[in-house]
Amino acid sequence: MVVAAARRYGLVVVLAWVVFPAAIVLCGEMGLTFQLERAFPTSHGVPLGELRARDRSRHGRFLQQSSLGGVVDFPVEGTYDPFVVGLYFTRVLLGSPPKEFYVQIDTGSDVLWVSCASCNGCPTSSGLQIQLEFFDPSGSPTASPISCSDQKCVLGIQSSDSECSNGNQCSYTFQYGDGSGTSGYYVSDLMHFDTIAGNSVTSNSSAKVAFGCSTSQTGDLTKSDRAVDGIFGFGQQGMSVIAQLASQGAIPNAFSHCLKGGNGGGGILVLGQVIQPNIVYTPLVQSQPHYNLNLQSIAVNGQSVPIDSQVFTTSSTRGTIVDSGTTLAYLAEEAYDPFVDAINQIVLQSVRAFVSRGSQCYLVTSTSSVSDIFPKVSLNFAGGASMVLNPQDYLLQQNSIAPISLMFTKERFVENLFLHMYI
Repeated sequence: MVVAAARRYGLVVVLAWVVFPAAIVLCGEMGLTFQLERAFPTSHGVPLGELRARDRSRHGRFLQQSSLGGVVDFPVEGTYDPFVVGLYFTRVLLGSPPKEFYVQIDTGSDVLWVSCASCNGCPTSSGLQIQLEFFDPSGSPTASPISCSDQKCVLGIQSSDSECSNGNQCSYTFQYGDGSGTSGYYVSDLMHFDTIAGNSVTSNSSAKVAFGCSTSQTGDLTKSDRAVDGIFGFGQQGMSVIAQLASQGAIPNAFSHCLKGGNGGGGILVLGQVIQPNIVYTPLVQSQPHYNLNLQSIAVNGQSVPIDSQVFTTSSTRGTIVDSGTTLAYLAEEAYDPFVDAINQIVLQSVRAFVSRGSQCYLVTSTSSVSDIFPKVSLNFAGGASMVLNPQDYLLQQNSIAPISLMFTKERFVENLFLHMYI
């Protein structure tokens, strides 16, 4: 299943069956692509509570060509399984001469930032078996600092992506809910990529972009087990790389994102449009700071779950958000409790249900088939678009002897519904 959404000026989210077992896509018109690979070995287990804490801290493809000159393709890597700390990341080439940086893909933030040579607390090694790099502005003749009077900095201040508290230098500070954070300053330098037009490949294309140079990192960002060089934000504000490249006419103001499920992980990331047959459309909610969908109901085994429709209403404090950086799916309490009740009514004759560390869990005998016991779940969006989940799509099992737990979890004090949809 694929979910697709046009960015910023786009009007639709798309659901379609594809060859991938499961995926989420944010899409638009055409342009840059990123391939995704597995980041963590399957032998690494992570408690569900740790995944929840991490989430709280930041709460066959066909590419259409256009007059903008083709598709830009970036080689990328990533993973899916949340029990091995699911993480998707890509590689970008920055500076002169170009250096390669591994950056996590995040639709929930705007800015591209990487570790700076002068960084305090930045990890120097990674459990992902990748070579970490540090950006040195003094070593790139094409690099230049972003001043407070620069229009990009002005746009960043308006969206809280930048600040000017250190003379005339445009800087930033991002703090996360678990106490981790990063700060640094903005520089402008070349981003390098390959442009694909038809069957030919034009190498060494480049464009100037403003990005963050991290001088300080704290908390989980300093840990080496899942360390990358930075974060690649795909949000809607002016400091995003997409907005910058679009303003230069290099790409449309759109992107497509598919996160592949299953043990293989991977997916695609395209600055531009992915075209697939049998696409079903649902509108994006306009004028929202995040990528919001109109989720209208949840059905279990074909029966609509009795949830107050006001729970799904989009407002300044409510709504359904699709976020590539959130590992689990989070439901408001008013939606989560009747959802679990509906599942329990079907399965409790065959399994034992219990709550462990706030998560709904089930004990299933080794001779029982999960797909035979648990029902299908349907997320129903505006415009008649539905995403049907098989039991394996919404249940998690860390190993063969561990109990099964729901991939949906409850947020008692958060009214938004966060859907990651690795399903």
